[in-house]
Amino acid sequence: MTTEPLNVGILGYRFMGKAHSNALARLPMFFPNAPDVNRDVIVGRNEEALADAADRFDFDRTATDWQDVVDDVDVFYNLGPNHLHHEPSVAALEAGTPVFCEKPLAPTLNEAEEMAQAADDADVTAGCAFNYRFVPAIQYAKKLVDEGKLGEIHHVRGRYLQDWLVDPDVPWSWRNDTELAGSGALGDLGAHTLDLARFVVGQATGPMERVSGHLQTFVNERPTTDGEEMRSVTVDDAYSAQIEFENGAMGTFEATRFGTGHKNDHTVEIQGSKGGLRFSLERLNELEVLRSDSRGYETVLVTDEDDPYLDHWWPPGHVLGWEHTFVHENYEFLSAIAGDSEFAPSFEDGVRVQQILDAIQRSDDLGQWVTV
Repeated sequence: MTTEPLNVGILGYRFMGKAHSNALARLPMFFPNAPDVNRDVIVGRNEEALADAADRFDFDRTATDWQDVVDDVDVFYNLGPNHLHHEPSVAALEAGTPVFCEKPLAPTLNEAEEMAQAADDADVTAGCAFNYRFVPAIQYAKKLVDEGKLGEIHHVRGRYLQDWLVDPDVPWSWRNDTELAGSGALGDLGAHTLDLARFVVGQATGPMERVSGHLQTFVNERPTTDGEEMRSVTVDDAYSAQIEFENGAMGTFEATRFGTGHKNDHTVEIQGSKGGLRFSLERLNELEVLRSDSRGYETVLVTDEDDPYLDHWWPPGHVLGWEHTFVHENYEFLSAIAGDSEFAPSFEDGVRVQQILDAIQRSDDLGQWVTV
């Protein structure tokens, strides 16, 4: 295992840049066995905003061209918009630099497959940012399923509801453009839920085999930020899908940016022959569990010291939050690099999710069930 500090370069300094920079800052305080990290360089286009971000996030320097960075750091974090996932990540991998890329892995399945191939060819650690895998309650849920406590899985339900686009006057952004984002709620939100389903029940159900999908755009044009013109919305505002798993289990999934009254409502529900479980991101320290010998669901507070990651934090009952998932995620990713070991979710996991996203899109286009 390497003992030298890992020089980290990050592309992107807004929402995800802040989330991961915060995680890197927390690691040495709460995970003393984590690899030593040097926040080396942060990359973006706006020099003034970059300088401010470097100061706030404690990076040594800035750069305005990712090409000057990817072969000059020990780890490259690609936290840019979806259309920037492919080229910088592949370039970094070809330079032998480990890569951590935000989800969805790429705007299209073809690009995602090329990224996974580049990671395989480079034989370095490459991770896809499905941070909800690292919620302690989700890890506990997976353990229950893997141990057979729920029996044969029959139903998997997942939804992700947000409401930030309900107002038609919310300005247009790159997330509303298919060339820049690939898809709307489907890729932005649905990718998280579909990955969680694969993670929690995949060992018990086998892969998702066929899907029936429906996509809908409610507002076809939005004003630019300056309000001087209208731009077309070319992605979905919402999706729903029915999915058949290999073992015959039924999956029902949906996501929307028009879920009035819901800010970040991400829920997963699983029913099996011996029990069930329910998880909500808005109560992420809790897991509702139905056991075979119980009359109803019980709420388990997942904050004990022997729960995943909790020995690094606070006494039982002192809850964690959304930002802690990034600390856990970064700990596992950087430890994999330092130990020259595999990390999951990998680029291959990102491709598996992208295949499902692609199938849902194809199903909507064709108006029929399609195979994944």
